[in-house]
Amino acid sequence: MLTLLFDGIAYGMLLFVLSLGLAVTMGLMNFINLAHAAFAMVGGYVLIVLMQRAGWPFLACLPAAFVLTAALGALLERLVYRHMYGKPHLDQVLFSIGLTFMAMAGVDFFVGPQPQVVQLPAFFLTRFQIGHGAWQLGMGSYRLFIVVVCVALALGLQALLNGTRFGSRLRAAVDDPRVAAGLGIPVDRVFLITFAVGSGLAGLGGALGADVLGLDPGFPLKYLVYFLIVCAVGGTSSITGPLVAALVLGIADVFGKYYVPKLGAFIVYVLMIAILLWRPQGLFTREGRK
Repeated sequence: MLTLLFDGIAYGMLLFVLSLGLAVTMGLMNFINLAHAAFAMVGGYVLIVLMQRAGWPFLACLPAAFVLTAALGALLERLVYRHMYGKPHLDQVLFSIGLTFMAMAGVDFFVGPQPQVVQLPAFFLTRFQIGHGAWQLGMGSYRLFIVVVCVALALGLQALLNGTRFGSRLRAAVDDPRVAAGLGIPVDRVFLITFAVGSGLAGLGGALGADVLGLDPGFPLKYLVYFLIVCAVGGTSSITGPLVAALVLGIADVFGKYYVPKLGAFIVYVLMIAILLWRPQGLFTREGRK
């Protein structure tokens, strides 16, 4: 049972990092970017290409996936996304869904439709056993690495948003861009950096999850629903909400698929419905936010 719990926590932390950029753009920028899962797919393919064709080591590919996906996000924000700020949410949804299908078609054309296999370093293939019997805890070293990286990212981003000048500028720019610009805040630059970081986090999550989740051109449509569930259940006004929601859903998914495999992800959707019936605004919502 402890092994299942640990695997559920690792899966939940991975979902958290993958969903974090979407929570930031929806909650802090008030922009619905359903192409977020496509950025995660790009990060995974950056890892694959650098490892298989350029011979890069796995650990060097992870920051490269973040940087290159963030650069792509910054470029697209500057060229196309910026024109969609302030548009009705339906327009944003249709626009970003269109980008998702374009990304899937592009990956299928240039790389191929076959699932990709990630060759992890040997030190990530070891497994630790603690305890005995029903309470034995088995931890894969790679899943432990995922948990450590995701916790560090959560703490770092929380500190960035709540304890730095940039975080204050971002909140001011979202609340009233015109007043913020009048006070000397470079609103366009703040949004550009925020969107790039969110895209980079998606790319890093896609690279980290390529071995756990699998990777193929259909990745965005497979996991976009999970990202949206994390944001809907946890709320998008803080980092804490998506973190708690991702952990709850990750643990429920692992336990459900182990004990009731025929139901698959059904348990996750039931849990989502129950939580949203209890708290339609999500688990964590900033008071007074409109």
